[in-house]
Amino acid sequence: MSTRVVDGAVALQAEQLCASRGGQAILHDVSLSARAGQWLAIVGPNGAGKSTLLRCLAGLLKPTQGHVQLMGRPLAAWSASAKSQTLSWLGQLHEGDDAMSVYETVSLGRLPYQGWLGLGALSATDRQAIDQALIDTDLQGKAQRPLRALSGGERQRVNLARALAVQAPVLLLDEPVAHLDAPHQRLLAQVLRREASQGRCVISVLHELPLALHADHLAVVQRGRLIAQGSCQDSQVHRAVESVFEQAVHITQIDSAWTVLPRF
Repeated sequence: MSTRVVDGAVALQAEQLCASRGGQAILHDVSLSARAGQWLAIVGPNGAGKSTLLRCLAGLLKPTQGHVQLMGRPLAAWSASAKSQTLSWLGQLHEGDDAMSVYETVSLGRLPYQGWLGLGALSATDRQAIDQALIDTDLQGKAQRPLRALSGGERQRVNLARALAVQAPVLLLDEPVAHLDAPHQRLLAQVLRREASQGRCVISVLHELPLALHADHLAVVQRGRLIAQGSCQDSQVHRAVESVFEQAVHITQIDSAWTVLPRF
């Protein structure tokens, strides 16, 4: 079974991260933490280093300096099997067998629980997790359709469902609403809010600033540095967002909810 963490405790922490890709320095001395029961959205302009930061947090990219701790233990100290049950990842690029059905693809999210080489049969718990993930992504009516028959937005929802089916305590999502229409963006926000309310640590890279403001906390990144981190209600964090986007946006409150308006 995956490790659980007390609600409110630090689930994932990065300290003084530096990272390079292709010989170019991308991250510079980034330190941040995310807690169980919290949804943290990472925002910033294109090329700010958001995806690189998320890959470091997932252990997919080794930092050149600094370290990451998962549940208070160095990420490198986790076995592959324990980590795969504790941390679920959704990246921007996905490859899969177009002949596989939606259900078969989502069921891959349960591989960490399938024993040696993933040869175990699906348990009742596995099937329940898969069914819930299909509901959460509005795919229950398409479970038997092959991936090749799906649109880009539908395939993105399949990828989301696969990540959700892991039911890991820590969920990392890189641009999860890419290709999603407005109703499914709203559905995803509701699901991520529920996941956090159930004690999971949710970290998402988002370009959609109005959606990001529905998270609990924002981490604002610019040129590979963490400019601000704090509550989505914090006016100083709002000003940091406006600054990194060169005052092209304005965060304001409408009907008791924070949203983003373009500034011309």
